[in-house]
Amino acid sequence: MTSELPLSQNRIRELIQVYRDGLLNDVLPFWMNHAVDDQYGGIMTSLDRDGTIIDTDKGVWQQGRFAWLLGELYNDPRLANHPERERWLETAGQTLDFISTHCFDSSDGRMWFHVTRDGRPIRKRRYAFSESFAAIAYGEFAQATGKSEYAQQAKNCFSRFVDHNLNPVGTEPKFTDVRPSQGIGFPMISIATAQQLRGSIDLENADALIDRSVELIRTTFMKADIRCVMETVGPAGEMIDHFDGRTLNPGHAIEGAWFMMEEGKYRSDPGLIQTGLDMLDWMWERGWDSQHGGLCYFVDVKGLPVQEYWHDMKFWWPHNELIIATLFAYQLTGKSKYAEQHQLAHDWAYQHFPDPKHGEWYGYLHRDGSPSSHLKGNLWKGPFHLPRMQHVSWQLLEELSDTPENN
Repeated sequence: MTSELPLSQNRIRELIQVYRDGLLNDVLPFWMNHAVDDQYGGIMTSLDRDGTIIDTDKGVWQQGRFAWLLGELYNDPRLANHPERERWLETAGQTLDFISTHCFDSSDGRMWFHVTRDGRPIRKRRYAFSESFAAIAYGEFAQATGKSEYAQQAKNCFSRFVDHNLNPVGTEPKFTDVRPSQGIGFPMISIATAQQLRGSIDLENADALIDRSVELIRTTFMKADIRCVMETVGPAGEMIDHFDGRTLNPGHAIEGAWFMMEEGKYRSDPGLIQTGLDMLDWMWERGWDSQHGGLCYFVDVKGLPVQEYWHDMKFWWPHNELIIATLFAYQLTGKSKYAEQHQLAHDWAYQHFPDPKHGEWYGYLHRDGSPSSHLKGNLWKGPFHLPRMQHVSWQLLEELSDTPENN
């Protein structure tokens, strides 16, 4: 790698401290101290600014995501001597017990999306993302404990996720068959889940599953002629010239970009790396707010008005994905523009999202960066995107600090 304008060693050390210490001394303690449910198991997912519980219902996505995070940190050799490490594993275990006991519908084997505090079901969604997050949680716990039953449960959950998305039997469709469509979420999450399970339980068919999803994204959702990654397309990848079809989510595509780059790095595959770089470049151009800074949540592919009224808000998680993606891009190319983009994304996010008084990040800002809500957790926001960003970025920066060009 030949760097045009490398991150300085001082900057790398500064960023490592921001991400590592933010994870271990701020974000993780916020959730461990306020959310863990010692009575029923699992975690509370709806927290106010100071960690006060404002709704006792539990989001199933966040149960799996938190158990994954704790397992991921437990399995990180850099944290082998951390004083909280055994507590992480214990909490991951009791959260998985809650999932195993309460979060599966015995009638069809699928998972719930929303349950009461004691685990009674409230809602199941048409898609099966609860299964994908449970899969990576079981996988990390299998790696941590060496227990094969958790590895098998990880495989079972991933199979349910894939099978349901390919053939959603027993689920009422959201739309009629007048205008069939497909979204980028399924292939994206398939890549990320297979990558995680390849690392934790050596999932035997991970590469084939990833290849299928990569090909789908490349041929169906990426539009080189207009430099765009579509969120929703027709069955053959055709554009749908209506509100839903024209709406782009730049942060979502940028999340997919770093999944691609990570896979290209793992395989030493320049083509995969370039696919990820294209996705990042195209969606930075479309999503970065040149007036106020930060990444807009929705934009229209033709530059038309977007139907959703929160289109220009700034959500926490797209900025987490942008920070990771620009770091990956810089590490893999050494190009100065990615170092500059990372600094823009990092500086804007850290200027506006963190709560200096109570810790963690606000989730929802107005376009100008002022808080729209002080909420720290709900069915959608929880201990996942932010701590994952901190953990991945810490790792990437440590790798950069050992690169000869940066010494």
